Amino acid sequence: MAINTIFISYDGMTDPLGQSQVIPYLKGLSENGYKVTLLSCEKPEKYQENKNTIASLLEKCGIDWQPVVYHKSPPVLSTIYDIYQINKNAIALHKERDFKIAHCRSYIPAIIGLGLKKKFDIKMIFDMRGFWADERIDGNIWNLKNPVFGRIYKYFKKKEKELLREADYTVSLTENAKKEIHTWKEVTNNPIPIEVIPCCADLNHFSIDNIQETSRQQFQKQLGLSDDDFVISYLGSVGTWYMLDEMLDFFIELKVKYQNAKFLFISNEPREFIEGNAKSKNIDLADIKIIQGKRQDVPTLISLSSVSIFFIKPLFSKKASSPTKQGELMAMGIPVIANTNVGDTDFIIENSQSGILVKDFEKSAYQTIISQLDTYLENIDISHLQKEAYTYYSLEKGIQKYTDIYKHILN
Repeated sequence: MAINTIFISYDGMTDPLGQSQVIPYLKGLSENGYKVTLLSCEKPEKYQENKNTIASLLEKCGIDWQPVVYHKSPPVLSTIYDIYQINKNAIALHKERDFKIAHCRSYIPAIIGLGLKKKFDIKMIFDMRGFWADERIDGNIWNLKNPVFGRIYKYFKKKEKELLREADYTVSLTENAKKEIHTWKEVTNNPIPIEVIPCCADLNHFSIDNIQETSRQQFQKQLGLSDDDFVISYLGSVGTWYMLDEMLDFFIELKVKYQNAKFLFISNEPREFIEGNAKSKNIDLADIKIIQGKRQDVPTLISLSSVSIFFIKPLFSKKASSPTKQGELMAMGIPVIANTNVGDTDFIIENSQSGILVKDFEKSAYQTIISQLDTYLENIDISHLQKEAYTYYSLEKGIQKYTDIYKHILN
């Protein structure tokens, strides 16, 4: 008999993140014998656009989707209201279905899950994803000079320790964050049980074997690229954490050596934002290529590049960061240029030989790396990168780890 579980997410399933980093895991857990109820908070515009596709997909997976509306404003009050409505729905669903596990993605759902644990004596998984409260500070989303945000930050940092103490199991995206947590004396039952599950990649989707040459040529033509171009790509959103200016500075130096270099952005960011930043640095906009790739097209678009780049602000909260793009690029056999001091990125790149690390954001550092590129790319073993992607980012391994956690806490 299937065991009833509830998965609570403040991220929407109609957002790209929900589709890549929630649904695949839940599909696997459903196949492994768990009857999953999915309670998620959906942005109205994304929900209207994608609800039928996601509803059909989840129904095929045997997952019962219970969406509620996400509210953006007014600040703080809208979040309080969202917590109220998610909690109300979670309690009603539990009374109807008698959940054995509340699996909570990030802090707000975990606060609700902890309430369910205390009230109904069910198991709770704190799938923390990252140091959420610190991300709000590091990302300049909360200003500690504002007394309201100061109090909110202190509340969540206190709650963070309680969630870590009380959860039956915690999931971290990185070994780096796990080590950090195990040093926290406020978590009085340390070392608490933590499993590390990074942002896994669907290696069946991100596979060179799926690339059709006709599609590749069509995108190449659409973007005005040729086989002779040296294409450096950037995959994903450009904001808060990602250092667009520094990546553009790197491209300026790359252009000195590779006059045929083009910078391809596979991103849903507004074209004007990327082009505006490039223009301010006197980069020829003919060298900047931007496309909003649908998920099914992303592997083909990635395949147009020789190398990919991502620079992330190396702040405290990023100890817990696992860039989704890293596994996807490795799976496609595309080496990366990335900076140090972000999650487990250093460790994985060095151990898998899947890229080159930038230790500081200086012109001389960029030039040193660019001088090594020819030799590095000549010796890159694409099959090795694909194998290493499976070692670190296999979705199947991630699903198995979650399944093992479920079995462990129920026994």
